[in-house]
Parts: sequence; structure tokens; C-alpha cells
Amino acid sequence: MTTGQDYLTLLFKILGTLGLLIFGMRMMSDALQKMAGPQLRHVLGRMTTNRLTGMLTGAGVTCAVQSSSATTVMTVSFVSAGLLTLGQAISVIMGANIGTTLTAWIMTLGYNVDLTNVVFPAFLVGILLIYHKRHRYKGDFLFGIAFMFFSLVLLSSAGKELDLEHNEAAIRFFSSFDTSNHLTILAFLAIGTIITCIVQSSAAVMAITILLCSTGVLPIYLGIALVMGENIGTTATANLAALGANTDARRAALAHLAFNVFGVVWVLCVFYPFVDVICQMMGYNPAEGGQTERLPKVLAMFHTCFNVTNTAILIGFIPQIEKVVCWLLPDKKNDQEEPFKLRYIKANLIQTPEIAVLQAQKETANFGQQVQQMFDTVQEMLNEKDSQRIEEIYQEIERKEDASDEAEINIARFLEQVSDGHLSYDTKSKIRQMLREIGELESIGDSCYRLARTIHRREQQGKTFDENQQQNLLEMMSMCDKALSQMNLVLSEPLEQHHLRETYYYENHINSMRDRLKAENVTAVNERKYDYALGTAYGDLVGELEKLGDYVVNVVEARFGQM
Repeated sequence: MTTGQDYLTLLFKILGTLGLLIFGMRMMSDALQKMAGPQLRHVLGRMTTNRLTGMLTGAGVTCAVQSSSATTVMTVSFVSAGLLTLGQAISVIMGANIGTTLTAWIMTLGYNVDLTNVVFPAFLVGILLIYHKRHRYKGDFLFGIAFMFFSLVLLSSAGKELDLEHNEAAIRFFSSFDTSNHLTILAFLAIGTIITCIVQSSAAVMAITILLCSTGVLPIYLGIALVMGENIGTTATANLAALGANTDARRAALAHLAFNVFGVVWVLCVFYPFVDVICQMMGYNPAEGGQTERLPKVLAMFHTCFNVTNTAILIGFIPQIEKVVCWLLPDKKNDQEEPFKLRYIKANLIQTPEIAVLQAQKETANFGQQVQQMFDTVQEMLNEKDSQRIEEIYQEIERKEDASDEAEINIARFLEQVSDGHLSYDTKSKIRQMLREIGELESIGDSCYRLARTIHRREQQGKTFDENQQQNLLEMMSMCDKALSQMNLVLSEPLEQHHLRETYYYENHINSMRDRLKAENVTAVNERKYDYALGTAYGDLVGELEKLGDYVVNVVEARFGQM
């Protein structure tokens, strides 16, 4: 007879096994994402041309990484980084719901087949690959699979040790629920939702549901109610990750919740007939009971039919879903007004280094656009004649310079967080490049401030550039502006579309202008065409513009990997 202490031991064994299952799936998913990071990015970015390909892409990626949460968070991250539209993201999320049904079938296999003889060799091969740096992620992947299947073997063993089918107290407890009452179904649906939200793993809830059903004590109707709750609870991961993201990312996460809630609502309307059809397909009769070995397959089949049918119903209504979530989460009016505001990277959206690098690249490109706008403000200041307006522009540039310093720190801090993980050589190289890029971009911001300060000081001294000086400065600024535009194209577009010689062309022209204008300035001061103070301010502006051109070259060289 099983004692209370035995049950306590078994409880800890089950909880520990569930922890092992979650760890194994996470390890496997992370390893796959690291191995196939660039490919996943390419797939999600390019294979979402319409709602059907988006759905198939989401299903395929989720089957590969064995985590709908991972796919959904990736999708939300891509929306946040501006790589996917909201409509594309919704189609991918629908596909992710189909892909995640493979997990239930894998668990069913683990319950019906003894995988012990496969698991231990997998551990051995996995550890050998982990110590071989070149194949470390393959080893992590194999280790993750081994942990997952080993946990399923342990869970099945623990279920048999529990012997709940002969435990009168357990039988009486579950028998006390009226499975024909919709309130009971709703109660178990809520339980499944809450547990999934707490443990942040739909796989763990599916595993415990299969365990209880396979012992025969949990009726299939209640087990399916838990699975439905798990479908709602699993949306919590993406919604939590999107809390600090931009509006479109939060809309994508909300669409995931709306999609699953809608599915649960319509299934509840036809719950008993729908479940009975699934049971008949799998050769199980709920009225007769018994045949507990079929119940894991019934749960897996329900999970598949539920998500496939729900997607088939809603895939034609993606534009309507998009409108609903846009109405629920409207745009913020002043979202774009703050200078140097981070728009793409959010620490709580880091899922893999590849995704984080993508977000940082987009943010760096945004940083480049912002410093060019700051330079445009300097040109406006040089052209301005009104003293009060010059003072206002100067104060605006001061604020932007402070904001650019803060932007550099925030992006660097984000990249440092990414660097804490296990990174490939390629990813480490990209991070080093971006750290240099943002440092040089901040130097451009500093250069803009020094230009503005010189113009402001000239105005306070009551000095005015003559027509020739003004024209020369505007010409040199125009060349710098072209260099900045080319730099921003390099930062935001594929590298194969550009070449370093394009930037060197502008740099050579800027250097030539610097040499010519400085020589002319010395001559003009000596000939007393204007006084020394004005000549100094003019020379300072020319020299600073040339330095700004150097910073632009440094950014582009870093982007091309020339450190």
C-alpha cells in the first residue's frame, strides 16, 4: 500500500521531471535557434509574402524549434524591429499554433514507446559534441532531445508508480466532477490557463494532462478542457515579452491571445459533439471508459484538430483581426517626437542573440537617421539670421546631443546583455562592429554640437560670415550631408548593394575642400579681408566638418567589418 510519504516522494519526482522536460525543450529550442538563426531570420522575413505562406512558415519554424512560444516571441521581436508587418505576424502566429501540436504527438510517443535505450547513447554523443566547440550547438540540441525524452520516460514511470487507477480517494475526487456540465468544463479550462501562465510552458501542462488521463482517473472531457486552457495560457509568454515593446509588437501578441480565445469560444459551443468525433476517430468511447492507452493519442488529436480548424476558420479574416487589435491598441500620438528614442530594441524581447543583433542593427540604423537630422538642424542654424531663433536652435541641438549620448549608452548596454550568452564567432563579430558604429555615430552627434557651439559663439560676438565664407560652408555641409545619406543607406540596406568606394568618394572631396578652404582662410586673414576672430570661427567649422566626414567613414568601415 502506498503511504503518504511515498506520494510526497512521487510528487517531487513528477515536479522534478516536469522541470527536466521544460529544461530539455528550452535547451533544444535555443540550440536550434542558434544553429539556424540566420536561416530563421531569412525564412520569417522572406517567406511571409501572403497569409498562406506566412501560416506555413510559422508551422514549419515551430515544428523545427519545438516551441510555439519561441516562434511567437521571435515574431513579436521581428514586428518590433520592423522586419514583419502586423498582418504577416498574425499569419505566422496562426501557423505556430499548428506547429506546436507536434509536441503533443512526441509526448504520446514517449508514453507509448520505451526510449531508454536511445536516450543514454544520445547523452553520450551530445556531451562529446558539446566539448567540441565547432559542434557545440549540435551537442546542445542532442542533449535537449535526450532530456526531453528521458523526462517523458520518468514521467510515465512515475504515473505507473502513482497507481491512481487503484486509488479510491483519487477516483472519488475526479468522479465528483460532472463532466456533462459546462461549468465544470469552464473550471478546468481556467485551471489549465492559470497553470500554463504560472509555469510558462504549455508542454508541461500537456505532459501532466497526459499523465493523469493515461492513469484513467481524469475523464477525457476534463483533460481536453485543460488542453484548451493551455492554448490560452501559452499566449502569456508573448504578451509579457511585448509589454515594453512598440505598439505593433503588442498588437501582434494581442492577436495571438484573440485568436486562441476565439477558438476556445467556438469549441465550447460544440464541445461534446466535437470531442466525441475526435474520440471516434481514435477508436475510444468516452461512455465505456477503459482503453487508457488511447487517451494520450486522443488528446494529441484534439490539440491538432482544434488548432488546424481554428486556423482554417480565421485565416481569411486576418485584415479584420488586424483592425480589431489596432482599435484596441491605438497609436500613441507623441511616439515619434522624442529625439533619439529607442524604437526597436527591448531587453525583455531578447530570445536569441540572432534576434537581438537584428534589433540592434535596426536601432543603429535609426541612430544614424537621427544624427543626420541633427546635422540638418545645424545647417538650418547656419542659414538663420534671427538671433532669437539661433538661440532656440542651439538649445535644441544641446538637448539632442544629450539624447544621443543616452542612446549610445542604452544600445551598448543592450549589446552587453546579448554578449552575456554563448555566442558564435560571427555574432561576436557583429556585436563588436555595432559597438564601434554607435561610438562613431555618437561622435557625429558631438561634432554637430561643436559646430552649433561655434556658430552660436560667432553670433554672440556679433560676427557675420561674408558671402564667400557662407557659400563655402554650405557647399562643404552639403557634401557632408551626402556622406551621411550614403552612410545611412549602408546601415539600413544589404551590404551587397553598396561598396566602400562610395563613401571614400565623399571623404576625398571633403578632405580636398578642407585643404583648399583652410589655405584660402589663412590668406584672407593675412590680407585683412576679415578679422582673426571670424577667421578662427570659420576655420574651426571647416576643420570640424572634415572630422565629421572621418566619423562617417569610420561608421561605414565598421559596418563592412573593417575594424
